[in-house]
Amino acid sequence: MTRKHDRRSTPPSFGPRAKPPAAKLKSAPDAKAERAPTRSGPRDRPDERREARVSLIYGFHSVMAALKAPRRELIRLYATQAAAERLAVDIAARGIETRIIGPEEISARAPREAVHQGLLLEARPLAPIDIADLPAKGLVLVLDQITDPHNVGAILRTAAAFAVDALVTTERHSPELGGALAKSASGGLEHVPICSVTNLARALAEMGDMGYWRIGLDSEAETELTDEPLSRPLALVLGAEDKGLRRLTRERCDRLARLDLPGAIKSLNVSNACAIALALVHERISVKA
Repeated sequence: MTRKHDRRSTPPSFGPRAKPPAAKLKSAPDAKAERAPTRSGPRDRPDERREARVSLIYGFHSVMAALKAPRRELIRLYATQAAAERLAVDIAARGIETRIIGPEEISARAPREAVHQGLLLEARPLAPIDIADLPAKGLVLVLDQITDPHNVGAILRTAAAFAVDALVTTERHSPELGGALAKSASGGLEHVPICSVTNLARALAEMGDMGYWRIGLDSEAETELTDEPLSRPLALVLGAEDKGLRRLTRERCDRLARLDLPGAIKSLNVSNACAIALALVHERISVKA
């Protein structure tokens, strides 16, 4: 009789002499067979559509953060034996089905050119929040159609580092919240709630009604960010590098401000500009507190 492992006591060992339970070492079926079938008929509610979708998260820090995040619903983990050993405690704590396979098999399941570090996690997308859920004294980032997943991921990583309360973005013209974005966020996706809206101008108007001071970052603005009155609730609005802030987005901002850059180049990558802006905001707000 096979003895079952009690995950409440000691974490599982994935070494040569002790492998994960046999029930969790099923041969991995073809990835296409595991995809949810296409459904026709009445349109599903948002929660139902989210339940039918699967996010792929790969890379050590991103997978570790997802395993530690209580609000993340996990499905299955594919891992090399060495990678599973590194996360043995977190795997045991979540009790997730783990399939030990080779790195080549993980590469076949992961997106092309994904740097997975021997880890590929299948999970449900995180449930978004509503504008009404934003905190009364919050610090929020608003992204105006920033589509590059690496930029948005880097912004999320910085946002998590500076304890940003939420990130507001558009449902369209924004990257999927998984894959390359999650890898670039290096765990930040699990710590910063996402509010996805259909109409950004309307969302900014609602935030204004809630008392948020909305500052749009614009390299051509007359005022420097350091000259603005910075206090919570505060929304920093960032535009795409090629287009900047759209007209309606600019009109919904209370002020437009630029970063004070002493060098010859006055325009930065949006994720770098976000990091500098958050550092300035954090310093100013902390001094006032």
